[in-house]
Amino acid sequence: MDPDRVGRRLPVLAVRRSLVLIVAAATACGLIIGLGYGATKGVLTGVLFAVVGGVALAAAHVIVARRRRLGGLRRQFSFAVAVACGQILIAAAVAAALMFVAHHDAVMVAVLALFVSAIAVRAAQLMAGGVLRDVESLRDGLDAVGAGRRDVEVHTEGQDELAQLAASANRMRDELVAGEEARRYLVAAVSHDLRTPITSLSLLVDALNDDILDEETRRLYLTRMAPHVRALSALIDDLFELTRLEAGDIRWQMERVRLDELVGETVGAMRVQAEAKGVEVVSDVTDGVAAARANPEKVQRVLFNLIQNAIRHTPPDGSVVVRAESTDDGVEVEIADTGDGIAPAERERVFEPFFRGGAETARTRSGAGLGLAISRAIVEAHGGRIWLAESTTGTRVRFLLPAAGGV
Repeated sequence: MDPDRVGRRLPVLAVRRSLVLIVAAATACGLIIGLGYGATKGVLTGVLFAVVGGVALAAAHVIVARRRRLGGLRRQFSFAVAVACGQILIAAAVAAALMFVAHHDAVMVAVLALFVSAIAVRAAQLMAGGVLRDVESLRDGLDAVGAGRRDVEVHTEGQDELAQLAASANRMRDELVAGEEARRYLVAAVSHDLRTPITSLSLLVDALNDDILDEETRRLYLTRMAPHVRALSALIDDLFELTRLEAGDIRWQMERVRLDELVGETVGAMRVQAEAKGVEVVSDVTDGVAAARANPEKVQRVLFNLIQNAIRHTPPDGSVVVRAESTDDGVEVEIADTGDGIAPAERERVFEPFFRGGAETARTRSGAGLGLAISRAIVEAHGGRIWLAESTTGTRVRFLLPAAGGV
């Protein structure tokens, strides 16, 4: 719904509610007076209260509409109390003029109204003071966060909506801290993965510029440059794809995908790489597995990433098994290997960009560490999810895709 239309409707709804309240309250008061003093006075009382209440609530609506001109919350609360108490004075004066009550009774009511107004205004100021302190705490905290501080904790005196707002502000600060840490980690990771090939290319280019080299050596150096260029190209392509996926900038054609065929084709394509390392790759797809609603090229990209990752972490004579089966939620695919598994402390981070884990803090593993992050983004863009299943041996990665149904 258009926010502007909602903004225009809110005052109309507020006025309607005020009118309903005035009519109901004035009618009820008129009936009570009518039972004790007669129908005529009951009707006049109802009309009097409707008029006085209408004026008071009209003033309240004007105050709300122009609250910016009133200044701080203390003044706004004081005006509201003054309007409420002022109608008591007006009602008492009109009632005395119409001889509903004796003059001395009207004076007593007026004095009481003045006293109540004074107390109510002061009470409103005290209440506004507490609210203002909470508002100022929120303002100062947000200003500090906006200025770059991340050690600010916003506190409020009450346990109300402002306290909830303060909690939201603290969560926002925590998310900013996490985002900044992730950004620093990402910059460091990209810098590391760019440094090695760029350094090698720079050295090779410098060598090629040396007139001492013979033609055979030049060809050798050019050959050595090719893998570094491919590595840079692959890294840039992966970063670009991950950025588009996380931004939702995707235009895929979805169709019915038979996972038994897709898994079989992908496993067959990966067998050469697996056999070179002495690892067995097996397809184990349940008979009659439902078709998935997906983009086949992107799902195959996920399978390639996960199977390749499993082969990389599986020792010789180990195995990688790819399974697919129908579930109540869709179609579930599992890639299970017999490798060393993933440490419990690292399980929550395996799908983060550039995270490689393990004891190799020098980041000597092959690959940029984007495969699992891209796989997660692709699966989630399909409306599915990906996770690590519990396993006593090796690693089991599962992902769920929506079933194609009758489409």
